[in-house]
Parts: sequence; structure tokens; C-alpha cells
Amino acid sequence: MRTTKKQLEEIFCIVALLLVICGTAAGQNEPPGVKNIVLVHGAWVDGSGWKGVYEILVKDGYSVTMVQLPLTSFSDDVAATKRILALQDGPTILVGHSYGGSVITEAGTGTSVVGLVYIAAHMPDSGESESADGKRYPSDLAKSNAIKKTADDFDYLDPVQFREYFAADLSAEQAAFEARSQVLIADGNFKGVITTPAWKSKPSWMLVPTKDRTINPELERWYAARAKSTKVEVAGASHSVYVSRPREVAALIKEAATSAH
Repeated sequence: MRTTKKQLEEIFCIVALLLVICGTAAGQNEPPGVKNIVLVHGAWVDGSGWKGVYEILVKDGYSVTMVQLPLTSFSDDVAATKRILALQDGPTILVGHSYGGSVITEAGTGTSVVGLVYIAAHMPDSGESESADGKRYPSDLAKSNAIKKTADDFDYLDPVQFREYFAADLSAEQAAFEARSQVLIADGNFKGVITTPAWKSKPSWMLVPTKDRTINPELERWYAARAKSTKVEVAGASHSVYVSRPREVAALIKEAATSAH
């Protein structure tokens, strides 16, 4: 049977419509701006805490990678972060939580990093360390006896006090699991001195959880003001805001990815 001109026109219209629909669907899965996101955890935890943030960002079309820091020395952690950055296929937003903020400050100077996001994080300048900066606005944790040390100079948080100072807005069960699965960190890591701070040459964002007891929120605000960072605050959130409030954290990361060039 020969295809008539009318039938050909109908087929053409159907094909064209399908192409438009497919193109629209593909566009919905393609995020605006920068698509690569690298997430860096802090002390006493590992990359699994980013799971909620990861799932939101991936659903929105981003390519997301977590760094697993060895926490054996500051230089080891910086190297581990740079190793993951080298695997990215284009411009990247680098995100750090807590001690991870010091790490991304030192590791994020490469050209592939186009923006830095600090989540309840330290943000030292050249010649500074987070341990020294912390004395500007001492935290509740720093004033406590919750930080313990092993015979070979690795730090951990007293599991009994872990939730109080690190994860007050997580369930008792989740906080207990985190307390018992801690990754111990070499004490010297907190004294790692920054050479060239990435935030001086790249745009930055800071998220401040108002009930942070591990890093004083006033210090986080001071960091953000000094760096002229875009700052948002999450009322009532603890230091574990990246676990407890993944939507707010992901929203700030997406803002950075959309704004950075």
C-alpha cells in the first residue's frame, strides 16, 4: 500500500512532536549553570552523611561526587580532594562541611573550581588555621570536655556527648550510630595552615545553622562577612545541618551552581 501525502504529513507531525517532547524531557534533567558538584565532609564523619543532599542534587540532574577524606593529615586530605577534582569533566562547585571548609579553602584554587560553598564550615585566610580562628569565637564544644584523644594523638568525640554538641537535631538512634562509627582525625589536622585561600579568587557561599555548637555561628558569620560570601541561615539547625536539613543545603549549592561561571 502506497503512503499518501496526507499520511506522510501526519507521520511527520507525530515525529516532530515526539522530538519536542524528548527534547523537553532532556532539558528538564539538565541543570542550569555548573553541573559538577564535589562534596567534602568534616571531622569525625565520612561522606555517607551527604546522602540526602546527594539524592536531591542527582534528581535535579547534577553530577555529584563525595570525597572520602583519610583524616590522617591536612596535606593528605587536601590531596584526596584534589584527586577527585581532577576526575571532573568541567567546571565544578566545591562544597565543604565543618573541617572540610579548611580543606576546600586549600584545595579549591584550581581552574576547574568556579565556586565554593561552606556548610557550617571553617574558612581560614592565608597563614591561618581553623584551630587559631576558633579562638575568635569559641564554640560550646571547645569549652566542653567532649573532645577526647587517643594515645597516638587522634581526636574523637565522646560518644555520650556526640549528639549534644554535633547532632542535636538528629534522632537519638541516628546520632548514636554516627557516634559509634566516627572516623578519628589526627589532632594536627586542625592546625593545618592555609597557603593560598581559594575564596579570595572565587565566589563563595556560607550556610550558618543557628544552633551550631561545634563551630560558633558568630565565627561562621564573621568568615562570611570577611570573604563577602553570600550567606544564608537555617534557624534551629545543628552542626549536622547537612544531614538534618538536606533541602536547604542542596538549595544553596544549586544557587551557587546557577550563579558561578
